[in-house]
Amino acid sequence: MGEIKYLEAHNLPDKIESEEAVEELLSRPPVWLPALLEGLDGDIMFLGIGGKVGPTIARMAKRAVPNKRIVGVARFSEAGLKERLESWGLETHKCDLLNREEVTNLPEAANIVYMAGKKFGVDEDPSFAWAMNTYVPSLVAERFKSSKIVVFSTLCVYSFAPISGGGWEESVQPAPAGDYAMSCVGRERMFGYFSRRHNTPGRIIRLNYAIDMRYGVLHDIAGWVKQGKPIPIATAYASCIWQGDSNAQILGALAHTTTPTTPLNVGGAEHMSVRMAAHEFGRRFGKAPIFEGEESEYGWYNTTLAAQRLFGYPTVSLARMIDWTADWVGNDKLSINKPTHYEEREGAF
Repeated sequence: MGEIKYLEAHNLPDKIESEEAVEELLSRPPVWLPALLEGLDGDIMFLGIGGKVGPTIARMAKRAVPNKRIVGVARFSEAGLKERLESWGLETHKCDLLNREEVTNLPEAANIVYMAGKKFGVDEDPSFAWAMNTYVPSLVAERFKSSKIVVFSTLCVYSFAPISGGGWEESVQPAPAGDYAMSCVGRERMFGYFSRRHNTPGRIIRLNYAIDMRYGVLHDIAGWVKQGKPIPIATAYASCIWQGDSNAQILGALAHTTTPTTPLNVGGAEHMSVRMAAHEFGRRFGKAPIFEGEESEYGWYNTTLAAQRLFGYPTVSLARMIDWTADWVGNDKLSINKPTHYEEREGAF
C-alpha cells in the first residue's frame, strides 16, 4: 500500500481540483488514527458502504491499517462501486440488509461500522424508512452481537436547543420530530436493546453536518448565493465538519466503545453563522446574499466537546472549508444534487 499520506493541517491544498482529488483527501487518515485501529482485534466491516460516506471511510480505514482485512457490504446497485472498492484492497460482499437470511450469511467481523438507513423521501413511504431505520438494525445487532458496533445516527434525534447554550450534550434524551427523526431514535433503541441484552460494545454517532465539495451545508449556502436565491435564515447556525475528519472520528470510536452502547456527538468544533458564511461566499462571487425570514434562537444544535476530548480538534478548519467550497461552486464543479435540508425545522425530509 506504500507509505501513509496523512491528513495534516499544514499540508492541505489551497483548492481541490477534481473529484478524484476530493476522494483522495476525504480518505486520508489523520496521524492519530492508525495506532487506534492497529490496537483493535480483528477485521473491520462496513454495512451499507454504498452511500455518500461509505467508500471514503472504508478507504481511509484501509489506508490507515493496510494489513487489516477491510470488508464492504451493500447491494452494489451503483455501477462500478464494487470494482472501485476492490481496487483499493477491500473485500466486498453483496447483501440486502432487509433480508434476514442474507444478513445471517455475512462473514464474521470483530468490528462493525453500521451506515445503512433512509433519510430523504421518508414522507413518500414512511414504512420503508421505519424498516430500514429500525428493523434492519435489529437484524444486524442480533447477528453481530459478539462484535464492536459503531452506528451512524443524527443530531435530529434531539429537540431544538437554544444556541446560547452551545447545544445539547449526549446525556440529553432524544425528543424527535417527524418520521425520519423518530425512526432514527428507533435505530438507536434497537442497538441499545441488543447491546444490553448481549453485552455488545458500541457507540452511536450523532453526526452533523459532514461536508464534501459536492454536497453539504456550505455547498447549499454557496449555491443559493451564486444563483441569487433567498437563503432561509431561521436556522441561524450550523455545525460543519470536513467529512474526512468525521470519518476519522467515527473509525476512532471503534477504540472507544462502551458496554452498553452510548451516544457520541460528532460535528464541527464551533457553530457557524449561516449569515457569515453567506457573506463570505457573496464576497467571492461578487453577489450580495438574499436572506429569507428571521433568525431563531433555537435549532438542532449539539456540542461536540466529548469527541474533542477523545480526538482533538478537527484537522480542516472552517475557513479552509469555506475557501474550498467557494472555489468549487464558483467554478461550477460537480454537485451530487442532494441538499442537506439543514434549514428544515419541521422534521420533514
